Amino acid sequence: MPRFISPPLDQLSCLRTPLTLGERRVLDFFNKNLRDDWEIYIQPHLNGLRPDFVLLNPRVGIAVFEVKDWNLNAMRYKVQYSSKDAPELWATSRDGVDFRVTDNPVEKVIQYKDSIFNLYCPRLAIKASTNGGYLPVVTAGVILTTATTSQAKVLFQPFQKHLNLLGNKERYHPIVGIDALEGDQLDVVFPSALWPKSKFMDTQLADDLRHWLVEPDFASTQRSPLKLNSDQQKLATTRTKKGYRRIKGPAGSGKSLVLAARAAQLSTEKKDILVVTFNITLWHYLRDVAVRYQVSGKILNEHITWCHFHEWCKRVCFAAGFENEYRSLGWSEENLEETLEFKLIDLVNQALDKRKEFIPSYDAILVDEGQDYNLYWWNTLRKVRRDRGEMLLVADETQDLYERSKYWTDESMTGAGFTADWSRLKTSYRMPPTLIWYLEKYAKQYLPNTKIDIPEAENTELDLWPVQLCWIQVAPHVGTASICTDAVLKMFIWAEPETLAYSDITLLVQKHQFGLECIQLLEKNGVKTAHVFGETHLEQKNRKLGFFMGDARVKACTIHSFKGWESRCMVINIKHADSAQDLAAIYVALSRLKRHERGSYLTVVCSAPELAEFGETWPIFERL
Repeated sequence: MPRFISPPLDQLSCLRTPLTLGERRVLDFFNKNLRDDWEIYIQPHLNGLRPDFVLLNPRVGIAVFEVKDWNLNAMRYKVQYSSKDAPELWATSRDGVDFRVTDNPVEKVIQYKDSIFNLYCPRLAIKASTNGGYLPVVTAGVILTTATTSQAKVLFQPFQKHLNLLGNKERYHPIVGIDALEGDQLDVVFPSALWPKSKFMDTQLADDLRHWLVEPDFASTQRSPLKLNSDQQKLATTRTKKGYRRIKGPAGSGKSLVLAARAAQLSTEKKDILVVTFNITLWHYLRDVAVRYQVSGKILNEHITWCHFHEWCKRVCFAAGFENEYRSLGWSEENLEETLEFKLIDLVNQALDKRKEFIPSYDAILVDEGQDYNLYWWNTLRKVRRDRGEMLLVADETQDLYERSKYWTDESMTGAGFTADWSRLKTSYRMPPTLIWYLEKYAKQYLPNTKIDIPEAENTELDLWPVQLCWIQVAPHVGTASICTDAVLKMFIWAEPETLAYSDITLLVQKHQFGLECIQLLEKNGVKTAHVFGETHLEQKNRKLGFFMGDARVKACTIHSFKGWESRCMVINIKHADSAQDLAAIYVALSRLKRHERGSYLTVVCSAPELAEFGETWPIFERL
């Protein structure tokens, strides 16, 4: 049986953080010298940590290695002691300046080892308490690829002594150099690898850790070229005569892909492009999509400004010298919506009318989730379009959560620059076909007065996209935070025998306060999250700015902030469905599921009684 390596060797050239020469040398060493039953994980997503290598054998143990290409002859490294007699690693730059080295590999591998023991392998803690410790199970090593073993040991021995890693413990904390690699000395680099088995290790421990180590779906997707069908490709590579184009389509039909591809295409032509989203979080996703657009020999994204709409408004005000006017708008939690809707846009138009020469203009302005905008905003953006430039608007009226699409009638858009009708995308290439049937049923039952744009399933004879759909109906008085947390953890049971990555899971909720409750429970279970929740608008905004799918943690988000995104494994909480806006948001949440050849997983935890009838039609229905 061939060795399992994640990511696969044939995809290493596409890693977003390429391997150094030294890391590649270490990988070749392990691949050559380890038995085939050892698994190799390269730069794994370890719940927010990123060790260089993790090795795993279900019968023998675990190893984590940090690799450094430090040339000890080119730069002087030394150990100094703090006031508490703790060793510190220092170095002297070529300019003769001393500085502390914060990236100490000995300290890092001990952090990784402790995290594996305390967080990612809970069964290991139990086994250690009954069998005399976990020391033999987890090796934590450091490899210097441009220094000798003796040089490396002299440098790092004070840290080993301080951390009590010498004597009998040293074989589980090896420090080696290039001579051990060149001599294929596996017994020096990783002594425990020679064991046939260990009484401390078992397949359950290996399964616990694999969920943290296996490459997430997002990472592998990012290495795949962006695939567009003929209609999408035409929209991405052409423009209308006057430069204005509008695209409609249901969830999953590729509207955002077209927009991101068009931005990338224009950037190769050295055009200045502004990509504007409504959600603060969405531009991260669009930028990641654009990177996958393939144009041979061209540099992408160099000329693209990615921004959410209200941030662009702020930039305009500051560029025009209207900083004081911007700050005096009276921002507060109580009048935030009114300020954004009217006062801010009025100020932006004043800035554009009076000091337009100081404000950046663009060859192309691309607007995603257009149904969230109103016509006044659109016409404000038009003022920074250069002569003969482009304007692109993409929209899905079914996902109008802010009830603004009513302003986008054909009559009202007469003065918006458009001369041609909407270009339409119909087929969903994102959602599992089985889910589309349930979306249509939901829309007809709960959104009868909404302009429904139901996606069409891709026309294939076989359903190649398996999906697991589960609906848990909870009584209104029952707390659901613990149920949602359990649903997240049970995703791994749904996915078996596949090893599912923690970072592939997304939790969607309706309110920030409930999201914070879920986050606390997940943290108690050792699961770190990347989330957008906060007590104040400022805290929420700051978290949204740092929210992206490439984060190595479980994702947690409000439904509104996840609009335009996608995930193959989702838990959705529905606490209320009292209004038309609530019902529309639920449709949006359901439509975020992404198909995958190895399966997609969706669990809904619902305490809204009016949706129970719909939930009962799902393949798996539970009532609590």
